[in-house]
Amino acid sequence: MAFVHLHVHSEFSLLDGACRIGRLAARAKELGQTALAITDHGVMYGVIDFYRAAKAEGIKPIIGCEIYVAPRTIADRVHGVDNDARHLVLLCENETGYRNLSYLVSMGFLQGFYGKPRVDLALLRQHSEGLIALSACLAGEIPRRLRAGDYDGAKTYALELSGIFGPEHFYLELQDHGIPEQREVNRGLLRIAQETLANSANSYGGEA
Repeated sequence: MAFVHLHVHSEFSLLDGACRIGRLAARAKELGQTALAITDHGVMYGVIDFYRAAKAEGIKPIIGCEIYVAPRTIADRVHGVDNDARHLVLLCENETGYRNLSYLVSMGFLQGFYGKPRVDLALLRQHSEGLIALSACLAGEIPRRLRAGDYDGAKTYALELSGIFGPEHFYLELQDHGIPEQREVNRGLLRIAQETLANSANSYGGEA
């Protein structure tokens, strides 16, 4: 099974991504990879350029986004609470997923914007078809709860996301970039996976 980067930020992740889309696709081809995802923070500005660049290199493009999930609902806007949105990676499985992701990202700006374009669990429940979810980085809700020592809360939230997307469409994302906090979180994620038979997706050195 070939390795595929599923959590990648391009230059369209402002103040965060450093990867240029054209060079991303070319580099993936050089490394013998057959597919590549784009998951910019809260936006889909680069997906058309990415799709064309990947196709030109013979790489399968996987359209996605690392969205921001409101701690409560998109209607809640209390400074210091609701502007601290959680990360969640969404990948399109098919055209329905692309339409749902486009809708979610748009609604994040139109209705949920508070510091960042946010969605909430209610919106995700309504527009989850055709999407695959990853628990994301240390800024995801599950890693946050694990770092706070709330294992039961992290497990409960993981089961909630699994219920929203379906057990075959939700993955616990393992990252290891040499950061001690990631290794601590990974132990908790693996425990959740073992206790719930959840899927796990490795991203060792993989978030770009």
